[in-house]
Amino acid sequence: MARRGKRVREKGKLKLSSYFKKIDDDADVALVTDAGIRASFPKRLKGMSGKVCGSRGKFKLVKIKDGDKLKTFIIHPVHLRKL
Repeated sequence: MARRGKRVREKGKLKLSSYFKKIDDDADVALVTDAGIRASFPKRLKGMSGKVCGSRGKFKLVKIKDGDKLKTFIIHPVHLRKL
């Protein structure tokens, strides 16, 4: 069975390396929510993968196929994991 959420010693913690990580443009990424940081993107996107197409400040523009449409979301790198 897959584990849900963070383990006991990780709760409430934020890894600074994940907060300031560098993700290049045109990189394939997976959307993984970090419960320690408030995220306001739709729950249906959790676990989906997409492609980084640019950045706005610290945030990344990620193109994700939602149904048959290609949509662009603005997501903080904490919630992105390289594939």
